[in-house]
Amino acid sequence: MPPDEISSAYLHDMLKAARLAFEFVRLRTAGDLLTDPMLMAALEREVQIVGEAARKIEESFKEAHADVPWRKIIATRHILVHDYDDVDHEVLWRIATVHLVDLIPQLEKMLGESKSP
Repeated sequence: MPPDEISSAYLHDMLKAARLAFEFVRLRTAGDLLTDPMLMAALEREVQIVGEAARKIEESFKEAHADVPWRKIIATRHILVHDYDDVDHEVLWRIATVHLVDLIPQLEKMLGESKSP
């Protein structure tokens, strides 16, 4: 099922934010995340954008692409926005270095692109 115009725009937002988050951590270590407040804030923001955009995608599209962990992506956004004082930065690091790396090609495929990290 191809995305409608609105969902496509949100998928592009997700892809852009996921790529940026990966780029922020690509040459860094998990320790850098704890010692660099700018890196931490930037990474939190991009992961939040991924979740916010995912939240706005049509339910029928999400159902047609059940291999994407939509609920987990949206739940992460919820934590970053509402429970910002309880963010587990080890989990955030894993999201950026593992989960987003897996998500990027899925988004590219949905959008008909192929520029994986």
